[in-house]
Amino acid sequence: MMPLDRFSGHANLYAQFRIDYPPDLYDFVLSSVNERHLAWDCATGNGQVAGVLADFFEQVEATDISETQLVLAVKKPNIRYQLSQAEQTPFADQSFDLITVAQALHWFSVDTFHQEVRRVSKPGAILAEWGYGLVKLGQDLDPILLDFYRNRIGPYWDPQRVHIDNSYGTLPFPFANAQYKEFIIHRTWSLDRFLNYLRTWSAVRQYIHENEEDPVTDFGEQLKPIWGEVERELTFPVFLRIGQVN
Repeated sequence: MMPLDRFSGHANLYAQFRIDYPPDLYDFVLSSVNERHLAWDCATGNGQVAGVLADFFEQVEATDISETQLVLAVKKPNIRYQLSQAEQTPFADQSFDLITVAQALHWFSVDTFHQEVRRVSKPGAILAEWGYGLVKLGQDLDPILLDFYRNRIGPYWDPQRVHIDNSYGTLPFPFANAQYKEFIIHRTWSLDRFLNYLRTWSAVRQYIHENEEDPVTDFGEQLKPIWGEVERELTFPVFLRIGQVN
């Protein structure tokens, strides 16, 4: 079965308006890595994680199923981008010191991906998988956002979205010394910036495809009297699991 590609059609929006991850997350992950020769960022998207890893590793391999995303991805001399599925890669056995997957594991055949991780990892390599849940806007706007998330565009989410809502709690993680940690991303955004972020959601893109209208436009009008013209502090809850590949 071909993997799902939900992001090529709006790769430019994705590159501009998706969030990046906090430095303390990278510090936590890197503190477990003994060698820093070669890292693999799987489902790299716009290359934001690969770009950070490139500052710490001699070489970074970054893969995705979206050629459009890879064209727009962060460029550094020690990053090599390739089209590849997560579950079947061109890499040699026992290659990597670190493997990362950010906000993408729920799209994979997880057991098959983990088999591939075991094949391409050096003994004792680290696997780090993370994602982030529904953004928090504040008590005045959170119920409105939750209604939009569950009801207006809820039917347009792929079934895999439930794994994000569950912080990957129901997905297997059969690796040694497993650790689980939470982080918070803080951002201060205008309403327009927030609405463009919503337009990167796969459910919003599917809604637009099926209905030929943008649900975010009406939703923005609903938010505007409360949000106003000011910038507002937003928080994104990040969940991480990390383990050793033996």
